[in-house]
Amino acid sequence: MAKQRGLPLDKSEKRKLNKKNLEKLSGIFRFALPYKGPFLLGMLFLLFSSLMLLTFPFVAGKLIDAASGKEWIVNDIDGIAYILLGILLVQSIFSFFRVWLFAQVSERSMRDIRVALYDRLVRLPMTFFDKRRTGELISRITADVSMLQDTFSITLAELLRQVITLLVGIGFLIYTTPRLTLFMLATIPVLVIIAMVFGRFIRRLSKKTQDELAGANVVVEETLQSIVTVKSFTGEVYESNRYRSRLDRVVGVALKAAGFRGAFISFIIFALFGGIVAVIWYGATLVSAGEMSIGDLVSFVLYTTFIGGSIAGLGDIYGQVQKAIGSSERVLEILEEAAEVAIPVRKDTVLSGSISFEEVVFHYPTRPEYRVLDGFSMEIAPGEKVALAGHSGAGKSTVIQLLLKFYSVGTGDILLDGESIRDWDPQQLRKNIGIVPQEVLLFGGTIRENILYAKPDASEQELVQAARQANAWEFIESFPDGLDTLVGERGIKLSGGQRQRIAIARAILKDPAILILDEATSSLDAASEALVQEALDQLMQGRTTIIIAHRLATIRKVDRIYVLKDGKIIEEGNHEQLAAREGGHYANLVSLQFAAETVRPSN
Repeated sequence: MAKQRGLPLDKSEKRKLNKKNLEKLSGIFRFALPYKGPFLLGMLFLLFSSLMLLTFPFVAGKLIDAASGKEWIVNDIDGIAYILLGILLVQSIFSFFRVWLFAQVSERSMRDIRVALYDRLVRLPMTFFDKRRTGELISRITADVSMLQDTFSITLAELLRQVITLLVGIGFLIYTTPRLTLFMLATIPVLVIIAMVFGRFIRRLSKKTQDELAGANVVVEETLQSIVTVKSFTGEVYESNRYRSRLDRVVGVALKAAGFRGAFISFIIFALFGGIVAVIWYGATLVSAGEMSIGDLVSFVLYTTFIGGSIAGLGDIYGQVQKAIGSSERVLEILEEAAEVAIPVRKDTVLSGSISFEEVVFHYPTRPEYRVLDGFSMEIAPGEKVALAGHSGAGKSTVIQLLLKFYSVGTGDILLDGESIRDWDPQQLRKNIGIVPQEVLLFGGTIRENILYAKPDASEQELVQAARQANAWEFIESFPDGLDTLVGERGIKLSGGQRQRIAIARAILKDPAILILDEATSSLDAASEALVQEALDQLMQGRTTIIIAHRLATIRKVDRIYVLKDGKIIEEGNHEQLAAREGGHYANLVSLQFAAETVRPSN
């Protein structure tokens, strides 16, 4: 089955290293261009560091030759030892600057990628979010960018270092000991390639273990998120058994992987080190025949170790680059998404509040076969208070989403102060509209930050005044930290009524021309509802207000009620007119709701 577009990249999923995929990775490198100076300098230090390290085996061999009386530029054993220490010191200094410079490039470029991703995400249209899950999008900005960060800071540097070690090391060995080098090239690389293939199989088993463990963790997550349900239905034993069953599967796969890992280690010990023994044996025969010195043999063994490590390292780097291409593909997918269309703002227009829907036909992009609004028309005068009533799915919320320009109107038009909504910039339009939702989700900061979200530059006096008008100041003052009280994640530390009043204070501070109320009192107790309703009455004064009605008793005082069914207005009038219409849709809704509210369970 094809992988769904937009899903997180599986760690075992890799991209081929072809021209097309490498171009995707190069698309990410543009974020490193502002830091090309430190990057190039880091590359220079990397080159010097690698070359300095490659001189170590050669000088170490000369140390052995000096001990056996063979002459070199420096014949003193102590002098050669000091040269070796000097090489290590210089190499260490080069390595420090290489790591430090690459870290600067990596951290800053990854910051720029995350900022660019986040900036693009918050500017994308609602149609994008309809097709994506929140967890998938968070994965793009965390897991995929972390993979790219490893590529920038570690993988590329290691790739260059391993290539330098491999090419320079083999070149030096062919020049100094050609016969032994050819023997080594005929044995060691074959064993290393076999080890790499074997290692890849084991990694797949390890991945399967991680998948099984992730499945077990899902059980824990579901249980803890629904702990009230678990305890209510006494499901503790069932959940424990379910978790144990998943862990048994984890153990089974892990033990299978451990068996293959043990066989792999045995292979490495026997085959790979056996190959090294064969090379050393052949070198020893050349030493005994006088065709090379003991020091040359020591140098050769050290160079061979470096080269073997480089070959093995290149296999891992190859896999890392493949996964980095997949991550870059996911990141670029978002960066290349079209943001909401910005329309040049002619002036800082403040709406008077006139709204007109003219034969609007609309369907959601994800459900093209279903018309949510079908020839919808509605007129609202400035300062008028209207309510939208109807069964769930009638189109009430869609009207609001179109008014906020979350979606583009299909056919028909929406006029605001006589001007088509198509000619309004989304940001400019939304500055004139305030919302108090049914379920308020506050940001996890302070009360002050949540109210100021509507107007960050508001004065302390404006802030306090808004809180007073929203009937929120009394409970805010009762907190030890007042406005600086932390509300917790999604406002969980506050009651429902308190959250609603914070949302109302935020709307008051925004001072919008158009107000949208999504039945902000429907889930509150009587005491909280009275306080919130009083605050809402003050908020609605002088503003065009649209109320999405769930409880019909709360919309008795509005100027006009529009009753929706199947995306059309089928009735309009005030509460008394509609409730008195015999056989009317609204009258039926009222009687159904009244009957439901008066039914009480028997004792």
